[in-house]
Amino acid sequence: MPPTFPLLQKLIALLALLALVAGCTTAAPPESVLAVPAQPQKYAAIVVDASTGKTLFEVNSRSQRYPASLTKMMTLYMLFEAMESGRVTKETRIPVSDHAASQPPTKLRFRRGETIDVDSAIRAMVVKSANDVAVAVGEYLGGGSEDQFAAMMTAKARSLGMSGTNFRNACGLPDDGQVTTARDMAVLGMALEKRFPQHFHYFSESDFMFRGRLVRGHNDMLGRVRGVDGIKTGYIRASGYNIVTSYNADGRHLIVVVMGADSARQRNDHVEALIQRSLGPTIADAGQPRLMYSGQQPASPPPTLLPPADSSLPGLPPPGSATSVATQPGQTGSDFPSPDLASPGAPLLPTQ
Repeated sequence: MPPTFPLLQKLIALLALLALVAGCTTAAPPESVLAVPAQPQKYAAIVVDASTGKTLFEVNSRSQRYPASLTKMMTLYMLFEAMESGRVTKETRIPVSDHAASQPPTKLRFRRGETIDVDSAIRAMVVKSANDVAVAVGEYLGGGSEDQFAAMMTAKARSLGMSGTNFRNACGLPDDGQVTTARDMAVLGMALEKRFPQHFHYFSESDFMFRGRLVRGHNDMLGRVRGVDGIKTGYIRASGYNIVTSYNADGRHLIVVVMGADSARQRNDHVEALIQRSLGPTIADAGQPRLMYSGQQPASPPPTLLPPADSSLPGLPPPGSATSVATQPGQTGSDFPSPDLASPGAPLLPTQ
């Protein structure tokens, strides 16, 4: 009677060979598609290795977008500078004007003639993203004029290399001319951490006590991903949901900027995905993902991402490097009474 096992033996040998080949493969397959929770005209993102200055991921990083409450990062930078120079201390009382008190939410709701100390003002801007406090700080540092302070903010942005940013107010409420880029926000995030390490702990706080009550924050990335230690979120209808995130753990230090997401939850999911991708052992050899934007059908071919360029000081690609074409900032819309107000689209500023 003929043996009945040759076919089975061949099958076992084939499976063993396949297992051996798979075991010898050291490089993970490149990520083919990256879901983007944003419309293409609003989305911009960048991931920077803050230790080496290398750009690990970027899309529309020099395209102008509305900063929303990311604006307060520069207001805080200016306040930290004033503390460093001795112009103010943590105990300095900042008066709240009628103009500051009249700002729409999010706010702490001051009355005319009230003041807030600098330490509480910092926490209010970082944790609560309080518009009334940001305007009060801007008026105080701008010699009584928020417009003057905005001009100071823009000048400081230029000195830091933020060539695509223009500030019109201290808080980030909508203004047609107030624009920035993901690259510029990464530069600012890195500058805050490197210039003021003694104050950077504020950005990791998720709540604070004010007038006997607990004020909770908006940055749900804190505590969600181990190693995330700040720094700021932002939202207006025209911008979508923005965030600048610092990751610092296990010898890796990243700055991640995402702008234009459809929701805070989706934005946070996307940031976490970018962090995981950037920490992967094969990131240097992996093929660039193709993007699938919000609402795009899987059957349609997603656009191909440009390869990231090498970086130069202050840690981001030099002017003239290949990036996606700049697009118009956000579109008209309104969802009042949201945390911020809506704004129509603004013309692009010339970039250097």
